[in-house]
Amino acid sequence: MTAWVQALARCADAGMPAVLVTVLSVRGSAPREAGCKMVVTGEELHGSIGGGTLEHRCAAIARDLLAAPPPGPVLRDFPLGPALGQCCGGQVSVLFETVEPASWRIVLFGAGHVGRALVRLLADLPCRVDWIDPRPDIFPADLPAGITPRSVPDPAALVPDLPAGCAMLVMTHDHQLDYAIISAALRRPDLGWIGLIGSATKRARFSGRLARGGLDPDAIARLVCPIGLPGTGGKLPAEIAIAVAAQLLQIRGSVRQGRESRKAADLTGRTGMAGNAACAASAHCRGCAE
Repeated sequence: MTAWVQALARCADAGMPAVLVTVLSVRGSAPREAGCKMVVTGEELHGSIGGGTLEHRCAAIARDLLAAPPPGPVLRDFPLGPALGQCCGGQVSVLFETVEPASWRIVLFGAGHVGRALVRLLADLPCRVDWIDPRPDIFPADLPAGITPRSVPDPAALVPDLPAGCAMLVMTHDHQLDYAIISAALRRPDLGWIGLIGSATKRARFSGRLARGGLDPDAIARLVCPIGLPGTGGKLPAEIAIAVAAQLLQIRGSVRQGRESRKAADLTGRTGMAGNAACAASAHCRGCAE
């Protein structure tokens, strides 16, 4: 595997933004051929487009793009002699593509049959998944970029440090562990969504224990159990995983729609206020000003 592919995979795993720099075309003599690539992060370079002044200039441009990401790819042309003082004398076209980490964060507790089936689906979606289980030998050997396995003796101890706004799923092999994780999660109002695998009976039992443990009804009401898009049916791991993935997509869509509605309302409010101010200031307007 080439260095730039490995670098992008590591950046995805770490949630680190990067810029993929590609030599698109070469006219005349140049340090490297068309198609060569490098990955630029805030601190490092991976791969090379030839070294020298061209590479240094492109790295600087890439870091400027990291500081202020553009809406799309950026194409730059470099006459190597006149612009960069390189003796090659050719001309190079370079494409800069900003690669942002997935902002959709999912934390999955449990690496059993359903957890494995769910991870296979989530791997093809634009999300980052932290996959947690206390059993060190439970995770598959080869996991795609964006799936980060973590084996810890006490998964519930990780809950206070989970990223705010993340979607959280609990489906471990142990009901007592499920309870410990859920109890810790419901004490964090900043978590985006909290789901627990199980039946309505399991939810009722957990709700009673959580209430006796001091959680108020509003906090307990945030617990989603059973999980999965209603009406899908099926008890096979793959069927459950599909229903849960569909529910996660539905939740993400609702969050996006709400965010866009708030932006639109905010913009309308600012526009309306500006319009009313202009109207009231006009010597020809009487209705609004009065």
